[in-house]
Formats: sequence, structure tokens, C-alpha cells
Amino acid sequence: MHRVTSKDGTSIAYDRFGEGPAVILVGGGIVDRSENAPLAPVLAEHFTVYNYDRRGRGDSTDTTPYALEREFEDIAALIDEAGGTAYLYGVSSGAALALEAAAAGLPIAKVAAYEVPYDVSEGAKQRHLEYTEKVQSLLADDRRDDAMRLFMRLAGAPEEAVAQAHNSPMWAGSITVAHTLAYDAVCLGDGTPPTERLSTITQPVLVATGGTTDDTMAGLGTGFFDTAADAVTAAIPGAERAIISNQAHVADPEAVVPVITRFFNAKPSPWVLPG
Repeated sequence: MHRVTSKDGTSIAYDRFGEGPAVILVGGGIVDRSENAPLAPVLAEHFTVYNYDRRGRGDSTDTTPYALEREFEDIAALIDEAGGTAYLYGVSSGAALALEAAAAGLPIAKVAAYEVPYDVSEGAKQRHLEYTEKVQSLLADDRRDDAMRLFMRLAGAPEEAVAQAHNSPMWAGSITVAHTLAYDAVCLGDGTPPTERLSTITQPVLVATGGTTDDTMAGLGTGFFDTAADAVTAAIPGAERAIISNQAHVADPEAVVPVITRFFNAKPSPWVLPG
């Protein structure tokens, strides 16, 4: 394990694997870097992989109050450690964070985003606002169990799945990072694709989905992630869309790595002047 210090003094823990161009793995909601631990060594056959704990998770420290800009600074510190530029691969809310970091002007070479959980359905903004206010209130009262249940319901989990998760050995680990649910809510803005900011991204972007829905996320509806990905792709100039067949929200590294390796290694297309 290695550490880098972010601008506000937060200590960011990370593991480093492999050699070659740098790829930073940006994890999603309610997980630490162990979520990407199976992916890192497979991707490290082609790149130097930085698998880090986002602030407030795992072995990283935290500094309050939270702001999205502090997460940009964490990524910037890792990029600096990696030599001044890097590719980003983000999953779920981590994909939203990676895209926001690119829009903010960080020295990112390319971004691959897998299953960004933006909602484009009617009433999405109001639902996200209500969720954000509720989860912040629950966490302020240290009602972590209730915050986790609220998040799972938002993510489309049926009540049986919520109960099963609560009784599983993994529940305790999730509760330790439950406070970061509020962070991910901020990463997602108003819950819908921030098309105006996305349109300012100049780096090559790959927007990928797995084409399937986990049983525990069935309440989101068929095509939830695909619809969001289509909207994100349409907003970003020149963005590439991909479906990694038969993959759930947590994808098999052996299926993901060929797709993102091809994208990261591809030479940019030359500009063709009109006429």
C-alpha cells in the first residue's frame, strides 16, 4: 500500500500494479478499493494501475466538510504521483466523478465510464433531491443502517434483497463507509446527466454498459444504465459508446479489460478540415 497527500491534507491510500501508461481506478458507491482489486492485476498486464480508496473509505483518511472539489484534488494528487497525466476508469458513481473531474480540467488523457447511474426518467431531479436530503439527515443522526436501506431502495433493490443484505456478513463492512453515501449523492449532482458540463469535456471518452440488470437492482427497470449512457454519450463531443455483453453492474475483469485497453491504446483520430 502507498499513500499520497491531497491538497487539504487528506491521506489517500492506493495500491500500484504493473508498468506502462497510468490508469487510475475510481470506485463507486459504498465500496473501498477492494471492489476493484480483481480488476487491477488483470489491467496491470497493460498499464500501471492505481487502485485507490476514495476519501473516507478503507485506508484513506477524511477531512470535513465534504465538497466535490476535494475529490478532484485527490485524483489530481494521484495523477501527479503517476507522472502528470493518467487515464481514468470509473464505475457507477465513480464514473460520474471521473467525468466531472475531466470537465473540471484535470490533466486526464482519456476517461472510460462504466454504468453511470444518472436517471433520465420523469421526476428524477425531485427524487434525487429528496433522497439527498433524507440520506444526509439520517447520517447526521448516525442512522447508518437506515441510510443503507434507503440507498438500496433507491438503487432498485426489492425488499427481500434489502433484508438479505442486512443479514449478510458484508453488511458490517458497508456500514463503515455509509457516511460516503452523502458524498456520492453530491457526485451525481441533481441525479440527471449534467449535459452542459459534459459538453465541455475535450478528452476522448468511452461510455460503457453491460447490457443486463442485476436482480438486486431490478427496480431500476430494464435499460436504466443504457438509457443514461446514451444520454451521456450524446452530450460529450466525440464520445464512444460500448456494450460489454452479458455483464452486470459489477463486471468481470476479463470482459472489461480488452474493451478499455483497446480504447486507452487507440490513437486519436486526426481532425479532417471541411472542404
